[in-house]
Amino acid sequence: MKSTPEQRAVEDPWRVLRIMAEFVDSFDKLSRIEAAVTIFGSARTKPSDPNYKAAVEIAKSLAKEKFTVLTGGGPGIMEAANKGASQGKGASVGLNIELPFEQAGNPYSNLSVNFHYFFSRKVCLVKYSMGFVYMPGGFGTLDELFEVVTLIQTRRIPAFPLILFGRSYWQGLLDWSRDTLGSSGMISAGDMDLMKVVETPEESVRIILDYRRTVGVPESIPEAFR
Repeated sequence: MKSTPEQRAVEDPWRVLRIMAEFVDSFDKLSRIEAAVTIFGSARTKPSDPNYKAAVEIAKSLAKEKFTVLTGGGPGIMEAANKGASQGKGASVGLNIELPFEQAGNPYSNLSVNFHYFFSRKVCLVKYSMGFVYMPGGFGTLDELFEVVTLIQTRRIPAFPLILFGRSYWQGLLDWSRDTLGSSGMISAGDMDLMKVVETPEESVRIILDYRRTVGVPESIPEAFR
């Protein structure tokens, strides 16, 4: 049931304070993170799934290369990535969201931050990263993909690597984007090149290592988040 204007007049200022407190707490906890890579993907992926195993390998290799691994902190692909980072003896960070179902924190993060609001969590998943790996996932993963693509397309953040794992999963979306969005003039020539499709964990890590060698680790917070 919708609240009344009178109720909103009382509730909304307190909600603003809660949002601000969530940002202050998360920024404080994450401020010392360097050279992070965020790995996105479905919370529903089981440990027996090849994509789960691939996420473990990607995160493990990144940790060995001294990258911090960031995830949404929950089960599935997030658990796999945090597990791999822990196996690689690296920083394994989980940004967990409070949900009535599906989401519960996984035990493989050595730094966990809890969020109530999706948007503040998403800011932190982007703010501290210099690369993004998208494993197969659902609406949440698509939301996170198009959020970051938009930030890069509009030059609010640098052209960090955007890696889509699994051609068979992503190709239909990419074809539709190119054929429908591109042919309608809804995106510009070259926008599709912002995303790279890979088939192996080794390709994923190589793209991120090549970016670090070529561009280096950003020393300042991207303009969009100042």
